Amino acid sequence: MKLNFFKSIALLGITGLSVISCQNDDKDSSKDVNADIDFTSHSKVPAFVYPMTGFESLKISTLITSADVLPGSPSFIYGAQPDGAGLMKDPSGEGYILITNHEILQSVSRVYLDKTFKPVKGDYLVDGIGGMTRLCSATLATPAVHGFGPLFLTAGESGQESMVHGINPLGSSADKSKTDRVLPALGKASMENAVPLPKEAYPGKTVILIGEDQSYATSHASAGQLIMYMSTVGDLSNGKLYALKRTDGNQVETTMKLNNSYPVSFVEIPDAKNLTGAVINTTVNALGAIRFSRVEDVDYRKGSASNNREIYFTATGQASSNAPVEGYTMWGRVYRLKMDANDPLKGTLELAVEGDSTPGTGIINPDNLCVTENYVYIQEDGDSYYADAKHDSYIWQFNIATKQNKPWLNMNHKRTDTAWNTLYNQTGEMRFGSWEFGAMEDISDIIGVPDTFTVNIHPHTWQTDAFKNADGSGTQTNKEGGQTVIIRNVQR
Repeated sequence: MKLNFFKSIALLGITGLSVISCQNDDKDSSKDVNADIDFTSHSKVPAFVYPMTGFESLKISTLITSADVLPGSPSFIYGAQPDGAGLMKDPSGEGYILITNHEILQSVSRVYLDKTFKPVKGDYLVDGIGGMTRLCSATLATPAVHGFGPLFLTAGESGQESMVHGINPLGSSADKSKTDRVLPALGKASMENAVPLPKEAYPGKTVILIGEDQSYATSHASAGQLIMYMSTVGDLSNGKLYALKRTDGNQVETTMKLNNSYPVSFVEIPDAKNLTGAVINTTVNALGAIRFSRVEDVDYRKGSASNNREIYFTATGQASSNAPVEGYTMWGRVYRLKMDANDPLKGTLELAVEGDSTPGTGIINPDNLCVTENYVYIQEDGDSYYADAKHDSYIWQFNIATKQNKPWLNMNHKRTDTAWNTLYNQTGEMRFGSWEFGAMEDISDIIGVPDTFTVNIHPHTWQTDAFKNADGSGTQTNKEGGQTVIIRNVQR
């Protein structure tokens, strides 16, 4: 699935979120700090999302789509399934650089934007050969925020031998087919994201939290895990790997209920760097790690160091013939992990949002997360097509203080509009959940405009031969389009 725009924090740090309205619009000077930024849509493709009731103040514009031709590189195609991503200032000039995973293409694109935030050229840092596996969520690590980088950490998700890649965002596109940029010390698993905590969370340490998207398929499998890598600052080769377990040894996720807190610890996976994914899988199960139903994304609360030690992660959920699987969430969950201030290996775990208590009307297969100081934005991937699903993929806004969870953004399918479906629904799919969200990123501090975010969209049914082979590797036949929108007035 997708991961997220990554939980990336920009080169100068990202701290704010912002949402946009459903119309394409001109600049709103009342919100501008950086007067150079122009939020006028430069794409002819309309935004594929609109705000839910109560959030009409959001302003939405299209940043880039697969159909757009960039003046500096007219042959560049912004590929299918934009998922994890990160934004940074371009050190060579006045503009910006957007790094994006394209999940199904196993590739990573780089789009250059001018000082007005208009996309002007693009290339690929990683193609389908170099990516090797599906690349879902990701995080852009930076010296200012994480104490190392800049490095784009993109997690592989195509089976238990997949690994995390460390990609230089300023590297040469000539290296896009290289396969030697993986980080074995971070383990092998069907991963979704690798999220380093800010350097203030645990001074002198690099702590990276990794979501494992493993299913219940076999009795010996670990199922989904929350994994931790810990080392000295910036050392991605010699640290130790751990898995999350309950202190009482209970591995069944559905035994955890709302309004309860469970003591947990991270238990070491010995010699993980030299183990296969299959051995890691059986080892964490033998260690008594919690068996989650697919940990697809992880993010930390923004603000103080104390906030940064408050972690949220999803369990996307799974079913068998539209029925629950014993011991696992079906509709999905969001968990909150509060890490000990003095010892990152200790903490307490709570269930923050429960989908199984509101089947079909509440959260459906939560995938990516974007956590601000006061809210958790929960992005859905509802293409499991559960029979009882009553809505398309939403982004939900979860209020950390009040625990209210509200639908915030919806997909704009326009199922009864023949002209629209001819343009953007070539497969004719009409079921709920056929489009999904990728990463949602706070870009406020990077571009100097408060409450501004990007959101990635996988409009799976928008397909044309013109979108094939976007990365030039010839490894995939997928012909879907992709879209990234800008949203302003987002509550943070």
